[in-house]
Amino acid sequence: MTTTLKAAVRPIDSGTKHPARRAMKAIAKHRIAATFAVLAVFPWLMPYQSLAINILVYGLYAVGFNLLFGYTGLLSFGHAAFLGVGAYTAGILIAQHGTAWWLAIPLAIVAGCIVALAMGLLAIRTRGIYFAMVTLALSQCVYFLIYQLPASGGENGLRGVNVSEVSLLGLKLDLLNPMQKYYFVFAFVMVAMGVLSRILASPFGAAIEAVRENEARARACGFDIERTKLLSFVLSAGFCALAGALNAIHLSSVPIETLHYATSGMVVMLCLLGGMGTYFGPFVGAALFLLIQDTASAWTEHWQLYVGIVFVFFVLFFPKGVWGTLLERLSHDR
Repeated sequence: MTTTLKAAVRPIDSGTKHPARRAMKAIAKHRIAATFAVLAVFPWLMPYQSLAINILVYGLYAVGFNLLFGYTGLLSFGHAAFLGVGAYTAGILIAQHGTAWWLAIPLAIVAGCIVALAMGLLAIRTRGIYFAMVTLALSQCVYFLIYQLPASGGENGLRGVNVSEVSLLGLKLDLLNPMQKYYFVFAFVMVAMGVLSRILASPFGAAIEAVRENEARARACGFDIERTKLLSFVLSAGFCALAGALNAIHLSSVPIETLHYATSGMVVMLCLLGGMGTYFGPFVGAALFLLIQDTASAWTEHWQLYVGIVFVFFVLFFPKGVWGTLLERLSHDR
């Protein structure tokens, strides 16, 4: 009788005592709608809109990296190449050739994917730390080639990427207005997140996670491992190139530091802070990193020291990232 009573009471307890668990399940089930809701009100929560735009752009950059690192299990130190190629392609087309922004952005994505295909054909032949080192070396080659291009502006970077007004879905947006610029970037980010959700829910999404969990077993099950890795690498670069193109329009310029290896290292930090292998984690990581950087740099020139201390704290106490650890604790909470 006691056992029967416990069995009858348990579902009621789990539903009433853990509303947070139910909320997290609802968010996971409707992740695109949840992402839309959070990012739609995000600029009103930030100290200023330009910071919110930076978080959107670098969050998208981290989303691309997370597809390769978090979902496929491949650590790359060369993703700055794709961010930079996207930024320079869009920037050169707009600033020097008068190309419309709506054409420059997709061309930037294509350029990033082509560079990723060339790099990936070489990099996927290696594994582990060797893969990371090869991507770093190839990224530096891209840095050198773009640095030498007369059109890139060399160490001064590219200037004159001026897009002051756009027409999007029948609406005219003034990009000199930070709030309207935010929602311009927001529209592209939401399309990208919809594409990511579709990728993860597809058989290909299951394939890359199988490669991450056990490559030997995935190969034994008939998966073409090299082809799966290469496609993941190229798709990852597409998201990063889109982030680069949006950043060029946001800044009206492209700093040469966009291609620097430090930018590749930064995206690893964003992914680890937020939670690798999670859908929304990259934006959490970008928000934390850029907010800490913005706050610390306002009162000391040694802000890197404090960012490093905070990063170590989060790595020690949130081993799966802030968002990843939160999801894990709520899923294990009984």
